[in-house]
Amino acid sequence: MKKLERFAAAMLLLPLYFSAPVQAAAKAKPAAAAAKAQSKPAAAPATPAPKQLVKIVYFAQEQVAPAALSNLDPFIPNQGQVGAELAISDNNTTGQFTGQQYELKQILVPVGGDALALFDSIDADLVLLNVGADQLNKLADLPAAKNKLLFDVANSGDELRNADCRRNVLHILPSRAMRADALAQYMLKKRWQNWFLVVGPAAEDKLYAAAIKRAAKRFGTKLVAEKEWNQDYDARRTAQADVPVFTQVDDYDVLVVADEQGLFGEYLDYRTWKPRPVIGTQGLTATAWHRTHEQWGAVQLQNRFKQAAGRWMEEQDYAAYLAVRAIGEASIRTKSNQMPVLKDYLLSDAFALQGYKGMPLSFRKWDGQLRQPVLLAAPRSLVAVAPIEGFLHPKTELDTLGFDQPETGCK
Repeated sequence: MKKLERFAAAMLLLPLYFSAPVQAAAKAKPAAAAAKAQSKPAAAPATPAPKQLVKIVYFAQEQVAPAALSNLDPFIPNQGQVGAELAISDNNTTGQFTGQQYELKQILVPVGGDALALFDSIDADLVLLNVGADQLNKLADLPAAKNKLLFDVANSGDELRNADCRRNVLHILPSRAMRADALAQYMLKKRWQNWFLVVGPAAEDKLYAAAIKRAAKRFGTKLVAEKEWNQDYDARRTAQADVPVFTQVDDYDVLVVADEQGLFGEYLDYRTWKPRPVIGTQGLTATAWHRTHEQWGAVQLQNRFKQAAGRWMEEQDYAAYLAVRAIGEASIRTKSNQMPVLKDYLLSDAFALQGYKGMPLSFRKWDGQLRQPVLLAAPRSLVAVAPIEGFLHPKTELDTLGFDQPETGCK
């Protein structure tokens, strides 16, 4: 009996005997793992891949403040600069997700400075040029510019898109022909087809008048009279008496003024012999951008720019903004920062840029002009946006504005 009791007690102790080593091993295993983890060096954090750098230069020649008709619209010395800066910020916001970084370098040439010499110091292939028409092609023809893509953000000259065009230059602002065609389309819609043209004495005024005459012929309107304004006295003292006499011509529907410097055009409105609207460089104007434009998301751009600059966005600001955004769009789509790749894409049918004007913008292959709607605006209101509905084109209605491919003189 005692043997049976001893055997039963032994059997009860067996589980404890075998479980003790197991429990000890289980306790030892985490401790060993912890010790091993402490002895093993921590893995280094993954190094992010370097971002693709896209370098852009904003090159501007400072200008002397021109003579002004009044002090209501002060001269803005840095037009274009803030627009480029705002676009760089937008590009880099997108670049955070695409692995790209955009860098803007600004080169400002003082009044009378040697722009040609400073241009040689540019170390980027993508350059925004805010210079006069007389300087643009001189810079484009430099040996240092041959392997660069230049964005003209300051000039509207038709000659720069025709006989004097350069293949390494893209033009952002609407040409004079595009502006004149936009006005002509709206005049035709309103059936104001008889025009009285008043031309200022400056060479630019003659070029604008030539664009108006081309548009009149193109859209079938009639120039019933043309006069040159050559008064050299104080227009403010004499406008009330002389403008009614000056405007006594055959009957017309609208007075078209060519005064790009703004020396007299403002004095024609409400002083003509007949009660007629004024259009052209004053009155109802054709422009790339206007402070009254708020459609298609434009109000957000207007507000962001005003917050950054403390003023309204001007045409050259908008042009510089578009140029930098175009570079951003091309580099994102191609995943490249190489100028030849970007240029090919910018001039391709695949390129489309959002410009806050209701239609995608693109470049014309034949002259480097940026296709875009043109705003028709009075001083304090947006009147219409061209191309006007009803003016058709086999490819895009935007090519009803300016020189179409069969008309181009760019070789």
